[in-house]
Amino acid sequence: MILKLAAMSLFMTTAAVANTKGKVYFISPKDGATVSQTVKMSFGEKELKVVPAGKDVEDKKSGHYHVLVDQDFTAEGQVIPADETHIHYGKAQKEAEVKLTPGPHKLTLQFADGAHRSYGKDLSQTINITVK
Repeated sequence: MILKLAAMSLFMTTAAVANTKGKVYFISPKDGATVSQTVKMSFGEKELKVVPAGKDVEDKKSGHYHVLVDQDFTAEGQVIPADETHIHYGKAQKEAEVKLTPGPHKLTLQFADGAHRSYGKDLSQTINITVK
């Protein structure tokens, strides 16, 4: 019985680690920052692998970044459109620049799989910046 409980405990611990979703975040700019019109951004991740679009499409621990300008996160499973406010970094970039108009802006970093399907709110981060 004790051996069975120990095996079950080990399985549950392994399963929890395997289901960890990871995290994405802006390294820069920081939330609340005042920046120039050319906004330099860098992205970070934990427990995820950044790969080019089209690669490892079914691997739920890999994907690439998108920055949504003045947009909220994209719902899980939805394909992220490519337009002026949904910027794709499908070459696995972890640094980028975007030009913005003066004033307040919301930037949402969104992680998506190789087919641009969003991983949803859990793999996004939103910050607010002011462009001078």
